[in-house]
Amino acid sequence: MLADIWPPISLSISIAATAWLIVIIIGVILGKTMAGRRFKGKVIIETMLMLPLVLPPTVIGFLLIVVFGKRSPAGQLIEAVFHQPIIFTWWAAVLASSVVAFPLMYQSAKTGFEGVNHEIEDAARVDGGGRWKVFLLISVPLSMTSIISGAILSFARALGEFGATLMFAGNIPGETQTIPSAIYLAIDSGNMREAWLLVLASISISFVMLTAAYRIKR
Repeated sequence: MLADIWPPISLSISIAATAWLIVIIIGVILGKTMAGRRFKGKVIIETMLMLPLVLPPTVIGFLLIVVFGKRSPAGQLIEAVFHQPIIFTWWAAVLASSVVAFPLMYQSAKTGFEGVNHEIEDAARVDGGGRWKVFLLISVPLSMTSIISGAILSFARALGEFGATLMFAGNIPGETQTIPSAIYLAIDSGNMREAWLLVLASISISFVMLTAAYRIKR
């Protein structure tokens, strides 16, 4: 039975981990860029960045198909470069997971950066610290609690993604079949034992991640 449930578990972890790295890098950079800034159109930009948090996963999956499908310019470019479309591939699952997990990382990082004492950053610049040096050695360490918390929550969200992944990446065993899609397939086929094992595995991983996030916040 372990041989049946391990492939979707390991695949889910690898997809979530890759999405996690992407989300951390983009989320931290955008969080720092938007923190404390006031400019025309900021509300619209932030609303768009946070939309995946509230949109139905099927809507996100549909939009990903429109943007990266075979008929789209982005999809055709990807197919020309890599000689295959991105849809229904491992990378499609990573992209879908990244999109739905991004808002959690972005919001946590931005909150952390907004809590940094800007006088410390200004003092570092006066002492000769460049923009990236101050960012990496001052801003990020002072915001690390929020960044780590956001990273943990975004990993847990990426691990549990189902709707957008199913539409954009499909449910291909060994390639794009993650824990949620494997649970759906097991229930649909009447294999409740396998479904329960996958559910317990998902709950266990998520419980550990959320417990770690709450411990960091305290």
